[in-house]
Amino acid sequence: MSTVAEQLRTAREAKKLTVEQVAEATKIRTDYIRALEEGNFNVFSAPIYIRGSVKNYGAMLKLDTSALLAALAGELDRTEKYSEPPPLVESENTVVDQITLMLAKINWKMGFAGLAVAAMLVVLVVSIWAWRHHQKITPLKNLPPAVYQPANNGDTLPLPKR
Repeated sequence: MSTVAEQLRTAREAKKLTVEQVAEATKIRTDYIRALEEGNFNVFSAPIYIRGSVKNYGAMLKLDTSALLAALAGELDRTEKYSEPPPLVESENTVVDQITLMLAKINWKMGFAGLAVAAMLVVLVVSIWAWRHHQKITPLKNLPPAVYQPANNGDTLPLPKR
């Protein structure tokens, strides 16, 4: 079985298309098309770009894209650069990463609504407690009975006339 690069090149030549015509039709750069036809996958930064380009190129040439992608997967597995997917993160999760993940899972709309309800309940409980406590304490409760004591200095207010 021929390689993906050979299949693409022979199909393009059979349709008498130039690399520039293919680039115009597929919107793939000409240097990428040449790299695909040469089997030089190192030009691409990630295997997803290789697969997408081969799929678009094969569809434009009316090739069986599923068979073409299956052959491409076998070829990429044999390369050192694309045999394993790259790691998504370089280091282990830290405490900050785990806290950030937990905070991201919170439904903030419900959290703020719950917080508002809890705050209103606290205000209500404190208000009721303060009102009841205020009723129990009267400043005149512990005073002795009042006794009238007129002023002895003679300064009194005049009595109203009847």
